[in-house]
Amino acid sequence: MENLRNLLPSINSLVVFEAAGRLGSFTGAARELRMTQAAVSYAIHRLEDHLATALFLREHRRVRLSEAGARFHADVSIGLSHIQRSAHDLRTVATGGHVTLSCSTAFAAFWMVPRMARLRADLPHIDLRIQTADRDLDLMGEGIPLAIRGGDPADWPQYQAAPLAAEEIYPVCGAGYLAGRDCPRLAADFLGHQLIHLEEPHRSAATWRDWFASAGIGGRQVPKGLQINDYVLVVQTVIAGQGIALGWRHLVEGLVSQGVLVRLSDHALTTAMNFHVIWPRAATLSRAALEVRDWLLAQPRD
Repeated sequence: MENLRNLLPSINSLVVFEAAGRLGSFTGAARELRMTQAAVSYAIHRLEDHLATALFLREHRRVRLSEAGARFHADVSIGLSHIQRSAHDLRTVATGGHVTLSCSTAFAAFWMVPRMARLRADLPHIDLRIQTADRDLDLMGEGIPLAIRGGDPADWPQYQAAPLAAEEIYPVCGAGYLAGRDCPRLAADFLGHQLIHLEEPHRSAATWRDWFASAGIGGRQVPKGLQINDYVLVVQTVIAGQGIALGWRHLVEGLVSQGVLVRLSDHALTTAMNFHVIWPRAATLSRAALEVRDWLLAQPRD
């Protein structure tokens, strides 16, 4: 290691060399690094003396990398990039900062947004970034620490998972839908109403057929009705009085308690496909990400 220590130049000289080579200018490097041009020139000369190699060709009012300098610059750029990324990762783990949470648009709109004031009050030092997607993202590939995902954790062995909400589904309608209509009492009564269907393009989701089967009337012809591929639009359509849709309890219970939506049946379809907070097994969560994870899991489940 002593030989390595003697061979390697200082990190400061490498930073100066990288900037000067990238910009093709000692003056530009001095401006970017907030140094004097004389200090940049001195650092480059010291580096060339250390390596016994001319790294730059000095021309009238400009400099450019020599052949040896270009090869060395490519290696230095890659090395500094790796060091910078690793240092950033370590600092993020140590000090926290912002946290990204990946979830569906529906979860963001109907679960997160109503709780944002509470989150800001409980975790005022954390900047939360919510990234919505219509499919399940690769958290490691995207550099995302936390996500909300529905399903069986056995299908995601690369993630750790903690249950957030059970999947419980029942019919809901807008407050004005029943004006002039008979309120459905039995499961079979819903077959005579305007049913709104969620058609998820990338995620599997329970359907009206599943709900009817769980209520004991499977095999009946289910009216097609309006089909929408976004659950936020499904809920907005229901609120507008255009029909009846399936309501996922953890998403619609707030709207039901406010009287915006009406629960129409005591029967609920329950599955083993619960919703979870997940995070990569191979990643070390920052202090801030741990706080957000624990905050999510501590929210009351009415």
